Amino acid sequence: MRRVTRYPVEGHNSLWYIYRTVSPWKGVRNFIFIQIARYCPILPVKNWIYRNVLGMKVGKHTAFGLMAMVDVFFPEKITVGENSVIGYNTTILAHEYLIKEYRLGEVIIGENVLIGANTTILPGVIIGDGAVVAAGSVVHKDVAAGSFVGGNPLRELRPSTGDDREASEDK
Repeated sequence: MRRVTRYPVEGHNSLWYIYRTVSPWKGVRNFIFIQIARYCPILPVKNWIYRNVLGMKVGKHTAFGLMAMVDVFFPEKITVGENSVIGYNTTILAHEYLIKEYRLGEVIIGENVLIGANTTILPGVIIGDGAVVAAGSVVHKDVAAGSFVGGNPLRELRPSTGDDREASEDK
């Protein structure tokens, strides 16, 4: 179940009114720093930007792959635990702008989590400690600790021991 707060909007689609909910300067500033972090090969520098400029909570030894994209408007709603890997070109969203409403929700990614490349994580989900999310997945609901999930729609692929090496050695 996703934990999002819904905000109804009258008139045009909710994205049209985005700057009523977030400063345009915040959006520009965040975009610039996110782009720097996306291409920065030095992981401690990347994590410093996420923590100190964007206000994210990022644990020690967490690695964001090249081109990982965090929410440009609400990065402060994202938490990633220690020793996790966020795969190449993964998108982590804390907002959704729809036609008649917009939604905001915290994203919490636990410790020792592996997120495969090109995954999209939607607002309001919790991914438990030791979980593995297969590449190309859409995470639209909570992921239990130690589970191995993937796909769109997201489903359990097989029971996991919580050791992400097991999944990669099966190939």
